[in-house]
Amino acid sequence: MRNAPTILHLDMDAFFASVEQASKPSLRGKAVVVGGLGPRGVVATASYEARVFGVHSAMPMAQARRLAPNAAYLVPRFSLYRAISEQVMALLRELSPLVEPLSLDEAFVDLEAGGAAWDEESARRAGQKLRADIRAVTGLTGSVGLAASKMLAKIASEQAKPDGLVLIEPGTERALLAPMPVRTLPGVGPATGDHLRRAGITTVEELAEAGEDELVRLLGKAHGHALYAMALARDERPVVAERETKSVSVEDTYDVDIHDRLRVGLEVQRLADRCVRRLREAGLSGRTIVLKVRRYDFSTLTRSETLRGPTDDPAVIREAAARLLDSVDTTGGVRLLGVGVSGLADYTQEDLFAQALPSRAAQAPEETSVAEAVVERVEPVERQWRAGQDVRHAEFGHGWVQGSGLGRVTVRFETPQSEPGRVRTFFTDDPALEGADPLPLVPEPAVQVSSEPASLPKSWSGTVGGEATSRP
Repeated sequence: MRNAPTILHLDMDAFFASVEQASKPSLRGKAVVVGGLGPRGVVATASYEARVFGVHSAMPMAQARRLAPNAAYLVPRFSLYRAISEQVMALLRELSPLVEPLSLDEAFVDLEAGGAAWDEESARRAGQKLRADIRAVTGLTGSVGLAASKMLAKIASEQAKPDGLVLIEPGTERALLAPMPVRTLPGVGPATGDHLRRAGITTVEELAEAGEDELVRLLGKAHGHALYAMALARDERPVVAERETKSVSVEDTYDVDIHDRLRVGLEVQRLADRCVRRLREAGLSGRTIVLKVRRYDFSTLTRSETLRGPTDDPAVIREAAARLLDSVDTTGGVRLLGVGVSGLADYTQEDLFAQALPSRAAQAPEETSVAEAVVERVEPVERQWRAGQDVRHAEFGHGWVQGSGLGRVTVRFETPQSEPGRVRTFFTDDPALEGADPLPLVPEPAVQVSSEPASLPKSWSGTVGGEATSRP
């Protein structure tokens, strides 16, 4: 393990909820919960104001509503979250070529590999600058942990939350870890934690005192060795720049079990099309089509079919998913469906049609268009307005949906840069109201004509208004 604390772990603070608060001035400082809003929805992220009431991620939404009935409950806007995540990841890659994203809002960075840090002082400076840059570019806050290993850097970022920076000095790691619960260490989930607790081991210090042989006896060779090393603050895992995508998938949980077999089939077709869109956005194709079905009794079935070559053709993937569905009994009802593609590649099979069923090759164009029209017709005619959705009104401008029902939709008209806006109610079919794209959280900087000499280097830095600034 390296001696200098040059591994950085960034964790954006309550990311989804913070984005919603930043884009909706009326929600700043208020309890905000983002997730699925149906009876079977779960919490994706809760703001710190909502966490005071006991709301946390992965909690059933119904339970969250009981704990915090006055919170704002919003659907996720993943396109906006991804766009902001890309901005943050770009800032990380300016620090080092070794950036390991773990999710949209979390990543490891090897500062030493990029020459951004080599000792405690330079690491702290890099972390402070990163936090300032994230706030300037996105308007959001992130917590930074700095240590000599990935495990310790992640622990440090947890201690730094919210909106802080913690650096674990070399030589203090064992003393820091000793009183922490065993669940703090990577790889110790609920089951392993309970197993260790029954053996009388509840803290990291007790884990180290138990010894390697005892941990191997309790947990097996691989897990026992790894956990003992971590209890001694040893973590040799490197920061890996590219984490290979193994599969692309989409799934939906339904508020009410689906019993109609035709409806189940149409849902699978819709999910297959969504999966294809994700594949194409990532520039990928795949050979193995996977269908996931969770039935009324919570039993979950998966079926897969491997094609002769990788494809991103929607018709081929729809047909494969339909064949897989034929082998699943959905008599009692379905509560979740998913379609995925694995065996990924960055090219597609040339002879796409050869992978489809023979009947499809002989199918008349008119038959294909009729089938597609049927799929289109299952979409509801009435426009659906979901809480948190961006909208635009011909007269009142940009806003977001606060709620809808009984043929009406309530909209608050405000933007990220405005004061809290006014609320107005419309009929759901009001032609002046339409869906809109999210607005940027931070306005684009005005282009200014520079009077500086052209010979100044790109890394030039100076001061504006008494604060340090840099020009790319």
